[in-house]
Formats: sequence, structure tokens, C-alpha cells
Amino acid sequence: MPTFVFTYRAPKGYARTADTGRAWWSWFDGMGDAVVDVGRPVVGRTALGNCSPDATELGGYSVVSADDLEAAIAIAKGCPYLDGAGGIEVGQLGELPASIAASRG
Repeated sequence: MPTFVFTYRAPKGYARTADTGRAWWSWFDGMGDAVVDVGRPVVGRTALGNCSPDATELGGYSVVSADDLEAAIAIAKGCPYLDGAGGIEVGQLGELPASIAASRG
């Protein structure tokens, strides 16, 4: 069975609330066994180059370690897509609150 990654592009200025958190978990719960990895929220972000959905498409993903967002950006600047009108989005992953992570088990 194929596996897919969902890359969420939140509206600018989006702020999570208890209600939006419940809506996300309701959606995930409704997916049942289709959820392979619920993922984690992005808590820091930037984009380099062309990331327009009209001109680019998802080409893959990698997970890297860096000291901070600026160090991750320095690594990202070497992406070959940047030389060909493509782009790269960089997001710092956060942890789920312990109470939620424990309840999800």
C-alpha cells in the first residue's frame, strides 16, 4: 500500500487554539489505520527560492540535524533545486505536549 506525506501550509498568522487542536485530532482519528505517522507541528519556518504550488511540486523530503534555524538555512542553501527555479521549505519540528503524546500512546 502506498504511503504519502502531507505537507501542511498554514495560512500566514495562523495561531493554534484548543478548538483547532481538537479539530486536527478528530480528523486524524477519523483516518484510523491510514495514519502511519501523525507527525509533529512546525514551530519555526522559512522558505528559500521558488516554493509556489503553481510552479513547483513536492520532490521529496529529508530530515537533518542543525543547531538552530539559521544553521538549518545554511545547510538548505546547498539544495540543488535552488539552481533550477525550485525551492526548499525549512521547518523546525516541535514536540507534542506530553499529555497529548501520552494519550496517543
